[in-house]
Amino acid sequence: MSDPWKHGGRAGVPAVFAREWDVLVIGGGISGAGVLLEAARRGLRALLVEQRDFGWGTSSRSSKLVHGGLRYLKDGHLRLTRESVREREALLRDAPGLVEPQGFAFPHYAGARGRRGFLAGLAIYDGFAGRRRRHWIGPEAFLMLAPNVRREGLRGGIVYGDARTDDARLVLRVLREAQSHGAEAVNYVAARSLMREGGRDDGRVGGAIVQCALDDGLHEVLYEVRARVVVDATGAWSGPLHGKGPRLRPLRGSHLLLPAWRLPLAQAVSLMHPQDGRPVFAYPWEGATLVGTTDLDHGEPMAAEARITRPEVDYLLAALRAQFPALGLTEADVLATFAGVRPVIAGHDGAAPSSEGREHAVWSEPGLVAIAGGKLTTFRRTALDALRLARRELPDWMDPLDARPVFVPIPLPHTPRKLPPSLLRRLHGRLGAHAAALLEGARADELALIPGTETAWAELRWAARAEAVHRLDDLLLRRTRIGLLLRGGGEAHMARIRAVCQPELGWTDARWEREQAAYLALWKSHYSLPA
Repeated sequence: MSDPWKHGGRAGVPAVFAREWDVLVIGGGISGAGVLLEAARRGLRALLVEQRDFGWGTSSRSSKLVHGGLRYLKDGHLRLTRESVREREALLRDAPGLVEPQGFAFPHYAGARGRRGFLAGLAIYDGFAGRRRRHWIGPEAFLMLAPNVRREGLRGGIVYGDARTDDARLVLRVLREAQSHGAEAVNYVAARSLMREGGRDDGRVGGAIVQCALDDGLHEVLYEVRARVVVDATGAWSGPLHGKGPRLRPLRGSHLLLPAWRLPLAQAVSLMHPQDGRPVFAYPWEGATLVGTTDLDHGEPMAAEARITRPEVDYLLAALRAQFPALGLTEADVLATFAGVRPVIAGHDGAAPSSEGREHAVWSEPGLVAIAGGKLTTFRRTALDALRLARRELPDWMDPLDARPVFVPIPLPHTPRKLPPSLLRRLHGRLGAHAAALLEGARADELALIPGTETAWAELRWAARAEAVHRLDDLLLRRTRIGLLLRGGGEAHMARIRAVCQPELGWTDARWEREQAAYLALWKSHYSLPA
């Protein structure tokens, strides 16, 4: 990733801002990263700026599922379901080790209805994918997959397939792929306003005014970044730059993480909440068990970081206690929490949050394309739709906008060390061509896993060295997920994390102490249980 504050350009202007670009993307979540990749691989000069960290908003706080969306099918959104299933299959094919198959088991109890309708919906689901993954299993086989589910009245269950990912790492991998095609991406650079011809509010957009968004003493200088077309991919934060486009309804989804030994699962378990019948999932993720999600209107200021509320904690724990009564799960079992805000396009007034659609929309005015809505799975489709509108501003650009493989195939790295195949696949999926450099730079004991996670110590070193880490929460909440997977945000391991990462980051002792204090305060206020 680029750091514009290290390399000045003409007249003190960072070089990345002094150039004129074909496409300037504002927003470093999965939608913006997708636009950057699809533009760069077609020969466009493309720059992305993100006011916080890459994936800081929605794209590191999703439910981690790459899925077709059975609920969309139930609600009649056939096109969205077909598109999502096909994009899921493309990601499974193109990103092994990063996007992995995830089996789902849905228990069926005596007196419950809907089994035939569910299986019929799954038949359509599998038809879109071109392969059959659904089947019915009896109660004994179901208990092998989820031995702690409620047994009273269990008649068996339906098993089907979707996929999971590490959403923040998916964003980073897409950005890296874009950079391999000549793009630039910088974090902690805020777009303060759009540049318009003649200074008029309705003038053609010709770039943006940007500013360093770090609070480490860098001056308040504004820079002009000129581009032939600007793409607003700020998601749930869309609107302040131009104040136009469809009305968004920010919806919060909150999650819990528990130790895998307290809620052991061989498959994801899908259950209906006893209070309102909404689906809640529990599934294995990164060595822990992830539980989610809620779906509520988010009324807090968008500038503030989202966090779980007490009613949401109670709601998710109630679902777990109803489905896994023998385990006696309590708040004391929760390792961490996280909440994200979805950029949902508002439907009719009075609609329940869960009934709102997840389609994306793109619209344009001279020099500007904006994205609203959308979902993680379909980021490539969203990006191509945005570039179809951008083409109007780039009359000399004629490249076809076909759906190409998400990532260029990269062979597994060769290493003289004997590594578990699962670790090699993981590093290959997350880092692509950079996996070999990680392995080469790892110390002798750093390919061991951090206890309680599937993360190797070497992943911390590589992220600190090469992945534009400016704050400790960048490292522990997004480049790696240590802050979500370890009790107390990883505080007990902080001495070793410091020994590995401080030299790579080039931070003084005073800087590390400040960062550690700020990170632990953030974790306690936003990633632990609410007071």
